[in-house]
Amino acid sequence: MTGAPTITRAGDSDVVSLDYGLASTMLALGSVPRAIAALRNWAEWVVEPPMPPDVVDIGTTSEINLEVLTSLRPSLILSTPFLAALDDKLARIAPVETFTVYAENGEALDRSYAETRRLGTLIRRQQEAEAFLSHADATFDRLRERAGNLFAPPVAVINFIDQRHARIYGGPGLYGGAMRRIGLENAWKGEANYWGFQTIGLEQLAELDEEVHLVVVSPLFPPDVLTRLLESPLWSSLPFVRRRISVVPGVLMFGMVQEALRFATLMVDVLETAAR
Repeated sequence: MTGAPTITRAGDSDVVSLDYGLASTMLALGSVPRAIAALRNWAEWVVEPPMPPDVVDIGTTSEINLEVLTSLRPSLILSTPFLAALDDKLARIAPVETFTVYAENGEALDRSYAETRRLGTLIRRQQEAEAFLSHADATFDRLRERAGNLFAPPVAVINFIDQRHARIYGGPGLYGGAMRRIGLENAWKGEANYWGFQTIGLEQLAELDEEVHLVVVSPLFPPDVLTRLLESPLWSSLPFVRRRISVVPGVLMFGMVQEALRFATLMVDVLETAAR
Protein backbone atom coordinates (compact mmCIF):
# COMPACT_ATOMS: atom_id res chain seq x y z
CA MET A 1 0.00 0.00 0.00
CA THR A 2 1.37 3.41 -0.91
CA GLY A 3 1.55 5.99 1.81
CA ALA A 4 1.82 3.40 4.58
CA PRO A 5 0.65 4.77 7.94
CA THR A 6 3.10 5.67 10.67
CA ILE A 7 3.12 2.96 13.32
CA THR A 8 2.09 3.96 16.82
CA ARG A 9 4.17 1.82 19.16
CA ALA A 10 2.43 -0.20 21.85
CA GLY A 11 3.97 1.96 24.55
CA ASP A 12 2.28 5.03 23.04
CA SER A 13 -1.10 3.37 22.62
CA ASP A 14 -3.65 2.72 25.32
CA VAL A 15 -6.21 0.71 23.34
CA VAL A 16 -6.79 -2.92 24.32
CA SER A 17 -8.33 -5.48 21.96
CA LEU A 18 -10.11 -8.65 23.06
CA ASP A 19 -10.50 -9.79 19.44
CA TYR A 20 -7.83 -10.92 16.99
CA GLY A 21 -9.55 -9.41 13.96
CA LEU A 22 -9.79 -5.99 15.57
CA ALA A 23 -6.16 -6.18 16.73
CA SER A 24 -5.05 -7.14 13.22
CA THR A 25 -7.04 -4.25 11.79
CA MET A 26 -5.35 -1.86 14.22
CA LEU A 27 -2.01 -3.01 12.87
CA ALA A 28 -3.23 -2.50 9.31
CA LEU A 29 -4.07 1.08 10.23
CA GLY A 30 -0.63 1.67 11.71
CA SER A 31 -1.61 1.48 15.39
CA VAL A 32 -0.38 -1.17 17.83
CA PRO A 33 -2.68 -2.22 20.67
CA ARG A 34 -1.36 -1.88 24.20
CA ALA A 35 -2.57 -5.39 24.98
CA ILE A 36 -4.64 -8.19 23.48
CA ALA A 37 -6.33 -11.33 24.72
CA ALA A 38 -4.76 -14.74 23.99
CA LEU A 39 -1.54 -13.26 22.68
CA ARG A 40 0.28 -16.58 23.05
CA ASN A 41 -1.86 -18.13 20.28
CA TRP A 42 -1.56 -15.24 17.84
CA ALA A 43 1.23 -16.80 15.77
CA GLU A 44 -0.73 -20.03 15.35
CA TRP A 45 -4.14 -18.64 14.43
CA VAL A 46 -3.45 -15.27 12.83
CA VAL A 47 0.12 -15.93 11.57
CA GLU A 48 0.38 -12.60 9.72
CA PRO A 49 0.90 -9.82 10.53
CA PRO A 50 3.19 -10.59 13.49
CA MET A 51 2.31 -8.89 16.74
CA PRO A 52 5.04 -6.53 17.99
CA PRO A 53 6.93 -7.90 20.99
CA ASP A 54 5.98 -5.21 23.49
CA VAL A 55 2.25 -5.95 23.40
CA VAL A 56 0.90 -7.28 26.71
CA ASP A 57 -0.99 -10.57 27.04
CA ILE A 58 -4.03 -10.12 29.31
CA GLY A 59 -5.03 -13.79 29.32
CA THR A 60 -7.75 -15.63 27.43
CA THR A 61 -11.19 -14.21 26.83
CA SER A 62 -12.57 -16.72 29.32
CA GLU A 63 -10.04 -15.63 31.95
CA ILE A 64 -9.11 -11.99 31.44
CA ASN A 65 -6.49 -10.88 33.95
CA LEU A 66 -8.38 -7.88 35.28
CA GLU A 67 -5.52 -6.86 37.56
CA VAL A 68 -3.10 -6.57 34.65
CA LEU A 69 -5.74 -4.89 32.51
CA THR A 70 -6.42 -2.31 35.21
CA SER A 71 -2.72 -1.60 35.63
CA LEU A 72 -2.47 -0.70 31.94
CA ARG A 73 -5.03 2.10 32.39
CA PRO A 74 -6.51 1.72 28.89
CA SER A 75 -8.62 4.48 27.40
CA LEU A 76 -10.61 2.05 25.25
CA ILE A 77 -11.36 -1.68 25.14
CA LEU A 78 -12.38 -3.26 21.82
CA SER A 79 -14.78 -6.18 22.09
CA THR A 80 -17.44 -8.20 20.22
CA PRO A 81 -20.99 -9.29 21.03
CA PHE A 82 -19.71 -12.73 21.99
CA LEU A 83 -17.90 -11.26 24.97
CA ALA A 84 -20.86 -9.24 26.25
CA ALA A 85 -20.82 -11.12 29.57
CA LEU A 86 -17.57 -9.29 30.37
CA ASP A 87 -18.91 -5.80 29.67
CA ASP A 88 -19.88 -4.86 33.22
CA LYS A 89 -16.47 -5.78 34.64
CA LEU A 90 -14.60 -4.18 31.76
CA ALA A 91 -16.62 -0.97 31.87
CA ARG A 92 -15.32 -0.31 35.39
CA ILE A 93 -11.84 -0.16 33.88
CA ALA A 94 -12.41 1.70 30.60
CA PRO A 95 -15.08 2.40 27.97
CA VAL A 96 -15.96 -0.69 25.92
CA GLU A 97 -16.76 -0.51 22.20
CA THR A 98 -18.43 -3.54 20.64
CA PHE A 99 -17.84 -4.37 16.97
CA THR A 100 -20.15 -6.73 15.09
CA VAL A 101 -18.75 -8.64 12.13
CA TYR A 102 -20.33 -12.07 12.60
CA ALA A 103 -24.11 -12.00 13.03
CA GLU A 104 -27.32 -13.00 11.29
CA ASN A 105 -28.49 -11.23 8.13
CA GLY A 106 -25.20 -9.94 6.82
CA GLU A 107 -21.93 -10.74 5.11
CA ALA A 108 -18.77 -10.85 7.22
CA LEU A 109 -16.61 -9.16 4.57
CA ASP A 110 -19.07 -6.29 4.09
CA ARG A 111 -19.34 -5.79 7.84
CA SER A 112 -15.55 -5.92 8.13
CA TYR A 113 -15.29 -2.92 5.80
CA ALA A 114 -17.86 -0.97 7.80
CA GLU A 115 -16.29 -1.82 11.16
CA THR A 116 -12.81 -0.95 9.87
CA ARG A 117 -14.08 2.54 9.12
CA ARG A 118 -15.66 2.81 12.57
CA LEU A 119 -12.46 1.62 14.23
CA GLY A 120 -10.46 4.15 12.22
CA THR A 121 -12.69 6.92 13.51
CA LEU A 122 -12.40 5.77 17.14
CA ILE A 123 -8.60 5.61 17.09
CA ARG A 124 -8.23 8.75 14.95
CA ARG A 125 -7.03 6.82 11.90
CA GLN A 126 -9.79 7.70 9.45
CA GLN A 127 -7.44 8.47 6.56
CA GLU A 128 -5.43 5.33 7.20
CA ALA A 129 -8.64 3.28 7.24
CA GLU A 130 -9.72 4.63 3.87
CA ALA A 131 -6.24 4.07 2.42
CA PHE A 132 -6.18 0.51 3.73
CA LEU A 133 -9.63 -0.29 2.29
CA SER A 134 -8.67 1.22 -1.08
CA HIS A 135 -5.59 -0.97 -1.03
CA ALA A 136 -7.79 -3.97 -0.18
CA ASP A 137 -10.13 -3.25 -3.10
CA ALA A 138 -7.21 -2.95 -5.52
CA THR A 139 -5.68 -6.18 -4.24
CA PHE A 140 -8.96 -8.07 -4.52
CA ASP A 141 -9.33 -6.77 -8.09
CA ARG A 142 -5.86 -8.02 -9.02
CA LEU A 143 -6.55 -11.39 -7.45
CA ARG A 144 -9.85 -11.62 -9.32
CA GLU A 145 -8.03 -11.00 -12.59
CA ARG A 146 -5.44 -13.66 -11.80
CA ALA A 147 -8.13 -16.14 -10.78
CA GLY A 148 -10.12 -15.42 -13.94
CA ASN A 149 -7.15 -16.45 -16.08
CA LEU A 150 -7.02 -19.89 -14.45
CA PHE A 151 -10.44 -21.29 -15.36
CA ALA A 152 -10.20 -23.00 -11.98
CA PRO A 153 -12.59 -25.77 -10.94
CA PRO A 154 -14.94 -25.25 -8.00
CA VAL A 155 -13.06 -25.03 -4.71
CA ALA A 156 -13.99 -26.64 -1.39
CA VAL A 157 -12.28 -25.20 1.69
CA ILE A 158 -12.09 -27.23 4.88
CA ASN A 159 -10.18 -27.62 8.08
CA PHE A 160 -10.20 -30.74 10.17
CA ILE A 161 -11.82 -31.15 13.55
CA ASP A 162 -10.64 -34.76 13.82
CA GLN A 163 -10.22 -37.77 11.52
CA ARG A 164 -13.95 -38.01 10.86
CA HIS A 165 -15.19 -34.44 10.87
CA ALA A 166 -14.34 -31.13 9.25
CA ARG A 167 -15.58 -27.61 8.92
CA ILE A 168 -16.43 -26.72 5.34
CA TYR A 169 -16.62 -23.02 4.53
CA GLY A 170 -19.15 -20.94 2.63
CA GLY A 171 -22.24 -18.86 3.22
CA PRO A 172 -21.85 -15.36 4.69
CA GLY A 173 -18.51 -16.00 6.41
CA LEU A 174 -15.16 -14.40 5.65
CA TYR A 175 -13.76 -17.23 3.52
CA GLY A 176 -16.93 -17.43 1.45
CA GLY A 177 -17.00 -13.67 1.01
CA ALA A 178 -13.37 -13.57 -0.08
CA MET A 179 -13.98 -16.31 -2.63
CA ARG A 180 -16.96 -14.45 -4.08
CA ARG A 181 -14.97 -11.23 -4.18
CA ILE A 182 -12.29 -12.78 -6.39
CA GLY A 183 -14.66 -14.81 -8.54
CA LEU A 184 -13.96 -18.34 -7.30
CA GLU A 185 -16.81 -20.85 -7.33
CA ASN A 186 -17.40 -22.45 -3.94
CA ALA A 187 -18.06 -26.16 -4.33
CA TRP A 188 -20.03 -26.25 -1.07
CA LYS A 189 -23.63 -25.33 -1.86
CA GLY A 190 -25.03 -26.51 1.46
CA GLU A 191 -25.93 -24.53 4.54
CA ALA A 192 -23.42 -22.52 6.53
CA ASN A 193 -23.90 -20.54 9.72
CA TYR A 194 -23.13 -16.82 9.99
CA TRP A 195 -19.60 -17.75 11.03
CA GLY A 196 -19.31 -19.15 7.52
CA PHE A 197 -18.99 -22.88 8.05
CA GLN A 198 -20.88 -26.12 8.41
CA THR A 199 -19.58 -29.10 10.39
CA ILE A 200 -19.73 -32.24 8.27
CA GLY A 201 -18.69 -35.87 8.40
CA LEU A 202 -15.87 -36.51 5.92
CA GLU A 203 -18.16 -38.92 4.07
CA GLN A 204 -20.17 -35.88 2.94
CA LEU A 205 -17.24 -34.78 0.81
CA ALA A 206 -18.19 -37.64 -1.51
CA GLU A 207 -21.24 -35.55 -2.49
CA LEU A 208 -19.04 -32.89 -4.07
CA ASP A 209 -18.31 -32.77 -7.78
CA GLU A 210 -15.34 -34.94 -8.64
CA GLU A 211 -13.61 -32.01 -10.36
CA VAL A 212 -13.39 -30.08 -7.09
CA HIS A 213 -10.09 -28.67 -5.88
CA LEU A 214 -9.94 -29.36 -2.14
CA VAL A 215 -8.07 -26.79 -0.04
CA VAL A 216 -7.23 -27.66 3.56
CA VAL A 217 -6.49 -24.74 5.88
CA SER A 218 -3.92 -25.24 8.65
CA PRO A 219 -3.43 -25.89 11.49
CA LEU A 220 -4.19 -29.58 11.08
CA PHE A 221 -5.89 -31.47 13.90
CA PRO A 222 -4.40 -33.89 14.68
CA PRO A 223 -1.13 -32.82 13.02
CA ASP A 224 -0.83 -36.12 11.12
CA VAL A 225 -4.47 -36.25 10.04
CA LEU A 226 -3.73 -36.33 6.31
CA THR A 227 -1.29 -39.20 6.71
CA ARG A 228 -3.79 -41.15 8.78
CA LEU A 229 -6.57 -40.49 6.30
CA LEU A 230 -4.57 -42.22 3.58
CA GLU A 231 -5.45 -45.44 5.41
CA SER A 232 -9.17 -44.71 4.95
CA PRO A 233 -10.72 -46.37 1.86
CA LEU A 234 -13.39 -43.66 1.72
CA TRP A 235 -10.90 -40.80 1.80
CA SER A 236 -8.57 -42.44 -0.71
CA SER A 237 -11.45 -43.07 -3.09
CA LEU A 238 -12.42 -39.42 -3.40
CA PRO A 239 -11.39 -38.25 -6.90
CA PHE A 240 -10.22 -34.82 -5.81
CA VAL A 241 -8.05 -36.33 -3.05
CA ARG A 242 -6.13 -38.21 -5.71
CA ARG A 243 -5.91 -35.26 -8.10
CA ARG A 244 -6.48 -31.87 -6.47
CA ILE A 245 -5.73 -31.26 -2.83
CA SER A 246 -3.71 -28.38 -1.39
CA VAL A 247 -2.78 -27.33 2.13
CA VAL A 248 -2.44 -23.62 2.91
CA PRO A 249 -1.03 -21.93 6.03
CA GLY A 250 -3.35 -20.77 8.76
CA VAL A 251 -5.67 -17.84 8.16
CA LEU A 252 -7.90 -16.47 10.90
CA MET A 253 -11.32 -17.65 9.74
CA PHE A 254 -13.11 -15.23 12.05
CA GLY A 255 -11.03 -12.20 11.14
CA MET A 256 -11.66 -9.04 9.14
CA VAL A 257 -10.42 -7.45 5.90
CA GLN A 258 -6.75 -8.20 6.48
CA GLU A 259 -7.50 -11.91 6.90
CA ALA A 260 -9.77 -11.97 3.85
CA LEU A 261 -6.89 -10.55 1.80
CA ARG A 262 -4.48 -13.16 3.14
CA PHE A 263 -6.93 -15.97 2.45
CA ALA A 264 -7.71 -14.77 -1.09
CA THR A 265 -4.00 -14.43 -1.89
CA LEU A 266 -3.23 -17.94 -0.65
CA MET A 267 -6.12 -19.36 -2.65
CA VAL A 268 -4.98 -17.82 -5.91
CA ASP A 269 -1.40 -18.86 -5.24
CA VAL A 270 -2.30 -22.54 -4.77
CA LEU A 271 -4.62 -22.55 -7.77
CA GLU A 272 -1.90 -21.06 -9.96
CA THR A 273 0.54 -23.69 -8.70
CA ALA A 274 -1.96 -26.46 -9.47
CA ALA A 275 -2.52 -25.11 -12.98
CA ARG A 276 1.14 -25.33 -13.95
